[in-house]
Amino acid sequence: MTTVTLPTVPPPPESLDGAGRRLPLPGRYTVAPGRSLTELTAWYGPLPVLRRRVTLGGAALTVPVDAERPSFRYEFDDRLLSGVLTSERVDEVHGGRLQLTGDLGLNGSAFPVLLRLRVVERADDRLLVVGHARLPYRLLRRATEFRLPWRRPATRLRLLVAAEFA
Repeated sequence: MTTVTLPTVPPPPESLDGAGRRLPLPGRYTVAPGRSLTELTAWYGPLPVLRRRVTLGGAALTVPVDAERPSFRYEFDDRLLSGVLTSERVDEVHGGRLQLTGDLGLNGSAFPVLLRLRVVERADDRLLVVGHARLPYRLLRRATEFRLPWRRPATRLRLLVAAEFA
């Protein structure tokens, strides 16, 4: 029996700045037109019954200078989904991920949302994130009067967001 020893490769260094954060330098960043993707998928059990791209009217990321938490704002401007997702709290979780707790404002009502974002690329003046939120359709419909077409039964919704803040 032969023993083979393989060299160990150290993991690549994390892309952290001096403060240990996965965010760009302090300032206000927006998403340029055509540099984002937003998709709404309706699920009925294990089956997707509706998948639609949603127009992102605007998105902004504000990174404060002091120790305050950053804030995200997504504005959806579409016939199916028209509202604003604003963050109340942004936490950095393990593995280069951000967890955004906020409210989805639809039809004058606010619905709590947990949006999990993965930081794909970060530079001093740019941030590329991809994430999703899962929303229970029945509770969303009762709270905000959001409706899908009557021929599309759904039990839950998934909101997919990909954006490059620069």
